[in-house]
Amino acid sequence: MPAPALIDPAALMRIKSLEMRARVVVEGFWKGLHKSPYHGFSVEFSEYRPYTKGDDPRFIDWKVVARSDRVFIKKFEDETNLRCTLLVDQSQSMGYGSKGYSKADYAATLAATLAYFLMEQGDAVGLATFDEKPDQAIPARNRPGHLRRLMVRLEQAPRGSGTDLIAPLRAISELITRRGVFVLISDLLAPIDDLEKHLGYLAAAGHDLVIFHTLDRAELEFTFDKATHFRDRETGRDLYIDPDVARAGYLKKLNAHLDALRGLCERNRIDYRLLPTDQPMELALFDFVRSRKDSGVAPARAVNRSNRV
Repeated sequence: MPAPALIDPAALMRIKSLEMRARVVVEGFWKGLHKSPYHGFSVEFSEYRPYTKGDDPRFIDWKVVARSDRVFIKKFEDETNLRCTLLVDQSQSMGYGSKGYSKADYAATLAATLAYFLMEQGDAVGLATFDEKPDQAIPARNRPGHLRRLMVRLEQAPRGSGTDLIAPLRAISELITRRGVFVLISDLLAPIDDLEKHLGYLAAAGHDLVIFHTLDRAELEFTFDKATHFRDRETGRDLYIDPDVARAGYLKKLNAHLDALRGLCERNRIDYRLLPTDQPMELALFDFVRSRKDSGVAPARAVNRSNRV
């Protein structure tokens, strides 16, 4: 995607409305996609055709009408049904951020963006948020008012005192038996063995799993340069750390954890994306759509008719 199409996450987070943030990202994504070398891949329309009597006027491309004073319909390549459940970590550890916004802000915005994009494409979207225990899941739907319900849940601030990824994964696997796409957005502060057991169970049940591993750049690179007190947001424990002394050991353990996560996902055929919170959201959306194409589970599109974008 061309650089001018990308929105700095810090600027995006200054938009107070979560739904408006999602809309801005999705519109920027489409504009960038139309200009990119990937123009024409599966989620994109294959061609325009003139409007003919009997076509649904909802699928007219009004931007083309405004530019050319001619009425066109978008033609798409194929059609699939997608049911997507977003699993969003809202634990206290997600409240950390070094850029003026937190991992939780970024995760909620990404989830809102995916929900907005998929529902605009006619797909069904559900949501489960969690801290040390799972909240009541919102079933996957595509109906009037459903997007607003998802946004209200995502606007909740991080809470709780810990993170338990296992209980929500277990609850979701028991609740949702129909095959679909699960998108987990989390900093993944959990033991690898427990994650592999329950993520592997979902994968074995035939669900398509996508993980966006959301970490702050300071966590990834340990950019701290002064000795200071660090407080564990989940346990409340205070630690006095000299970054020059701790950096090498911290990065060694972090990289070992990341390598183990990648191995876990590779073994279980899970789509894994490490997502620093300073990465433009359009790139994450593009990765999601492209991975769905590669897996054969693409967002719903119409045959020889348009879809709203």
